[in-house]
Amino acid sequence: MATIIGVQFQKNGKLYYFDSNGIEAKTGDYIIVDTARGYDLGEVIMGARDIDEESWNTPLKKAIRLATEQDIQHGRENRSKEKEAFTICQKKIAEHKLEMKLVSVEYAFDNSKILFFFTANGRVDFRSLVKDLASIFKMRIELRQIGVRDEAKMLGGLGPCGRPICCGTFLDQFQPVSIKMAKEQNLSLNPTKISGVCGRLMCCLKYEQEHYEMTRKKMPKVGREVITPDGKGTVTDLNIVKETVFVRMTNGDTSEIKEYPLENITRIQDGKTHSETNEVKTESCSEDIQEDDNRLQPEAQRSDMNENSEELPESKPALAPVRTKNNIPADKNREKNRKPVLGQPVRRENPNKKAESTETKNMNIRDTDTKGKETNNQNSWAEALQKAMQAIDRDK
Repeated sequence: MATIIGVQFQKNGKLYYFDSNGIEAKTGDYIIVDTARGYDLGEVIMGARDIDEESWNTPLKKAIRLATEQDIQHGRENRSKEKEAFTICQKKIAEHKLEMKLVSVEYAFDNSKILFFFTANGRVDFRSLVKDLASIFKMRIELRQIGVRDEAKMLGGLGPCGRPICCGTFLDQFQPVSIKMAKEQNLSLNPTKISGVCGRLMCCLKYEQEHYEMTRKKMPKVGREVITPDGKGTVTDLNIVKETVFVRMTNGDTSEIKEYPLENITRIQDGKTHSETNEVKTESCSEDIQEDDNRLQPEAQRSDMNENSEELPESKPALAPVRTKNNIPADKNREKNRKPVLGQPVRRENPNKKAESTETKNMNIRDTDTKGKETNNQNSWAEALQKAMQAIDRDK
């Protein structure tokens, strides 16, 4: 078991966890802890709690001691020095004509370095600025570029709702927000109405997103037909917060939009409710199973099942060929559905084969008739020639 405490270094900043190291720290006490930047002064936000060491993946740094009055006074002096450093840095930025906006300044607790936070549209070459600041403060200088959300968190302000912005009061981490959340919550997509002080989408869009997603799954979609206590109608709008559905009811040439709670709405699938569709599915499945069983049974067994059927002679029952719904043997279906293999010729049946065969038969009959007539004509001409030749010989 390990005992941890939660410490905060800035007002409304991120909460960091440290090993209490046997120090009995209470909420609101100031404490000196070991950080990556050295010793620092922080305020205890979460009191000591026992946790399993196996559940904590990263090793925790230890707390050094409780802060004394001198430590607290030293922290206040650093806060006053930060204001002076802020004005000096702004003047130097103007002298060097750099396109950057200074946001905040932080002094290390041991006065080993100063951190300057700024925003800029792109990368900035501030090497000459760092040299001038180092010559003035005689300590290590660090410049860090931050985003617009971090800028709003440091500066604070009032949101569109009229209250202090969330990131400056209680949010310690930023959650990803997308325009899809605004669409699902039926909000106006006007950027001025869904954007915060930082110019990005408001963080509060994330608060109710999970409720909208869960409720929308239970409700019918817009444009679908549903059954209400007053009859069938078409869904026109949804109220996710109240969990109600707006339905257009038509009565002849007139129509009226009514609001119904979600409990009184029944969805329709293919003209049937959920219960009816489930019953039909179960009945159809049972009928298909019985049909398949009857098809796969031998002929002898099927004949025994019929009350009025005649008894078969004592012989081995032959299995009936398995047939499909169209009463076609399964082997022929397999041949039809067989996929072609690369490198092998594909046999295809000609649907006009029967018509072609009949036409060819008729043509063959016509050809035989014409050939018989030609042969008869040739024989008659030959006979006439022979008679003419005989008559000529007689005259001589």
